[in-house]
Amino acid sequence: MLTLPSSSSSSHFYVSRKKYDVFLSFRGDDTRKNFTDHLLTALKRSGIITFKDDEKLEAGWCLDELAEIVKQKNEGGLKVFPIFYDVDPSDLRKQTGKVAEAFVKHDERYKENKHKIENWRSALTEVANLKGWHRKDRPEAEFIADIVRKVSAKLFQAYSSIPDDLIGIHSRLEELLSKMDIGEDDIRIIGICGMGGIGKTTLARVVYTQMSPHFDSKSFLSDVREASAKSGLGSIQKELLSQIFPGECFNFSDVQQGSFMISHMLSNKRVLVVIDDVDNIQHFKWLVGRRDWFGSGSRIIITTRDEHLLQSYRVDDVYKPTILDANEALRLFSLKAFNRDTPENDFIELSKCVVQYADGLPLALEVLGAFFCGRDQDQWRSGIERLKRDSNNEIHDRLRISFDGLEETEKNIFLDIACFFNGQKKDFVIKLLEGCEFYPDIGIDVLVKKSLIKVESKESHIEGNRYFKKDDLYLGMHDLLQELGRKIVKQKSLDKPGKRCRLWEERDVYDVLTKNTCLEQLKLVNLEGSENLIKTPDFTMAPNLETLNLEGCIKIIDVHPSIGLLSRLKILNLRDCKSLRRLPTKFGMKSLKTLILSGCSNLERLPNQMEMECLVELYLDGTGIRHLPSLIGHLSGLVRLNLKGCRNLASLPGNINGLKCLEILNLSGCSKLENLPENLQQVESLKVLYLDGTGIRDLPSLIGHMRGLVFLSLKDCRGIASLPSSIHELKCLKTLDLSGCSKLENLPESLQQVESLEELDLSGTAITKPPSFIFQLKNLKHLSFRGCKGTVSKSRPNLLSLFKVMQRGGGSVNSVALTLPPLSGLTCLTKLDISYCNLGEGAIPSDICHLSSLRDLNLSGNTFSSLPANLDRLSNLERIRLRHCTELKSLPELLRSTYHSVGVFANAAIRNSRDWACIFLPNCYRIAENTNIVTLLKKNLKVGLYISPPNQLTQRNL
Repeated sequence: MLTLPSSSSSSHFYVSRKKYDVFLSFRGDDTRKNFTDHLLTALKRSGIITFKDDEKLEAGWCLDELAEIVKQKNEGGLKVFPIFYDVDPSDLRKQTGKVAEAFVKHDERYKENKHKIENWRSALTEVANLKGWHRKDRPEAEFIADIVRKVSAKLFQAYSSIPDDLIGIHSRLEELLSKMDIGEDDIRIIGICGMGGIGKTTLARVVYTQMSPHFDSKSFLSDVREASAKSGLGSIQKELLSQIFPGECFNFSDVQQGSFMISHMLSNKRVLVVIDDVDNIQHFKWLVGRRDWFGSGSRIIITTRDEHLLQSYRVDDVYKPTILDANEALRLFSLKAFNRDTPENDFIELSKCVVQYADGLPLALEVLGAFFCGRDQDQWRSGIERLKRDSNNEIHDRLRISFDGLEETEKNIFLDIACFFNGQKKDFVIKLLEGCEFYPDIGIDVLVKKSLIKVESKESHIEGNRYFKKDDLYLGMHDLLQELGRKIVKQKSLDKPGKRCRLWEERDVYDVLTKNTCLEQLKLVNLEGSENLIKTPDFTMAPNLETLNLEGCIKIIDVHPSIGLLSRLKILNLRDCKSLRRLPTKFGMKSLKTLILSGCSNLERLPNQMEMECLVELYLDGTGIRHLPSLIGHLSGLVRLNLKGCRNLASLPGNINGLKCLEILNLSGCSKLENLPENLQQVESLKVLYLDGTGIRDLPSLIGHMRGLVFLSLKDCRGIASLPSSIHELKCLKTLDLSGCSKLENLPESLQQVESLEELDLSGTAITKPPSFIFQLKNLKHLSFRGCKGTVSKSRPNLLSLFKVMQRGGGSVNSVALTLPPLSGLTCLTKLDISYCNLGEGAIPSDICHLSSLRDLNLSGNTFSSLPANLDRLSNLERIRLRHCTELKSLPELLRSTYHSVGVFANAAIRNSRDWACIFLPNCYRIAENTNIVTLLKKNLKVGLYISPPNQLTQRNL
């Protein structure tokens, strides 16, 4: 076994790294005089300083040494590579054969020190699972040469020096090298992808410089995009060959001949090739071609701003450099501005302002550092103010390369996001841009792949007057790219904002609209968040306006009548204009496709004259609307109507059947709405219907006539005690949410005919004996009975009541347990929630093991003391939740090896880990008393175990 120093400076080992590169640990006389000595000689011949140990396995010391090596690996970052010489790694993992015989002797010899034996066994198993070298039937000389080459590559990674001014390069280099896997014999093509100025070329150059000694030949082709445009791909092919065969002259007339020559001359060479700044699939075709153009062990690195190119060519892996963090950014800027790691004392705050502007982009930090270098404080302040108004051209010229390569439609989408939609919800922006016929689904994907924007989720939080939901996706872009987009728009008419097609600054909007100049070019106006705006200006002089965004203008009371006459307006967004009380009496916006009035809580009525025949989406959620005008029924093209949270709305218009295209109707939270109009059944296009929290007590039989319905939610309709038998007519229904219907005790038998059903949520209902037909629904994927236990309080358990129950040491005294029939008919079920159902010992059906598709099982809050032993047969199970199982004393051996991951996750770090296998058992303190179970868990989990003891069971923790 070989151990090498970590690439991190924090690792230590008991054999000094100052004296040795490699520690060679081996077993017994059978290899010492043969293979081990030959390997030692080969390592030394390659300049690798090696320490060789000289002890026997049977003596016990070698196993102590092995345990110490594993400890140093786990705690100090030591690199460990096992060599399996005439031994099967599986014998070591399973500890069978001669290994088992040796351990029998050790067990007898150290029977008073079982902890030592456990450490040895654990260390041997861990090492046997590591990636190393297995000789099998390979010739010994070839095997040794392979080991030496790969060890040499690993050491070069660990020891190579890197210039001090390449801040943050070490961690990024380590990630890239892990993807390259240098030393292996396969041919790998690795992409480095990111926005301009992120450091792609710099990183590729460092890898090229450091790793090139491990290849027969090398080539670095700089700035292929520009070089091919100037001289053609043929000249780049010649440059590639000339670098690999220096001194030779290559003459060919076209790229076909060039590609043939590359494949012919390099197919037997182990080469390292970097192709920098690729922006065209032709670069791949004529410079890289196929993998068999290059010899075994070759590595090809491609840098590009366009991830789609890498995907199209099916590269082996892609590394995306990240921007520098705040500390790295300040250090890089300081090196360029002050030639030191930190700013001078008088310039600390000024430096932080510049670093904040650069937003972690290495290019910007270097350019601005050089710009401010040697200037006094007054010049710094002046320069910073100038940056706010007019950005640095050198930075923007580099960033603009990606923009200039876009099609016209993608350019428009990029500019719209830069001017209006940075940070907005992706789905919302797509809907708006669809109204402009920009084909945003594909356009946004193009921008993401070209590293101009990103799509990301955010942790749930409130920012200003906006709520960001965790599971939603949002559009974002680097601050400097947003600045670039806005600068491009402004440059079309620097001195005359009225000639621009997009306006987003309040002063520009008022300037052009109050001068009564004709604004024929103006198509988009964004005044979002203008908190001091009390009334909107006159838009008469902007007849071609297509998008008007007034979201978050919280002081606006009414809008100018001219808005109602904008015949070409497609999108009007008045979301969260909380003071808005009136709209123009006439809405003649004949082109309007999206009208957003969400959150206008003081708006109680809509105009009586609404000529919006093109309207597709109408958002009235959270308004004070009391009734809808009958003209709503004339919006024959309306697809989405959102009335969520309209608490004053008591009825729907009688002509709602005129909405022939309506697909989504959201009436959630309309607590005064007690009935649905009979003619709603005539809206055959309806697919999604939300009735959550409405005042409906009896679901009318008409619901069965909505045969196109795919999604029906009656969540928290506490007055509903039954469902109509006509529900069986919903042949397309896939999701039925009845959670929180606390009076619902039974389901109609006819529901079994809805074979399309995939999700059924019965959480918090009064159902304690679910009908057996539910468990025969072949297509059901998600099923929840959470909190179905017939308690006196039918509502879902809250934390305080749960705390009190758990203080008593069990389930609610007045609970009735959920009774489950056989489950085996649910062959497609992937998620089952039977938490807080007062399930006692033996209440879980034994045939649960037949749920072959099950991935997520929630058993939290129940009173059983053990789990079914056959749970280990659920081969696809990924997560089992056992929160607040206060009586749980034992677990089946379901964690040994059959599960990729099992757990309930305590924090984001574990939740985001790809290789986790962790179980989190809060308040399962009976398990903590079972030392055998705790030992089993600790042994088999990759990440960790947490069991909260009784003294941590406090109301605050809950």
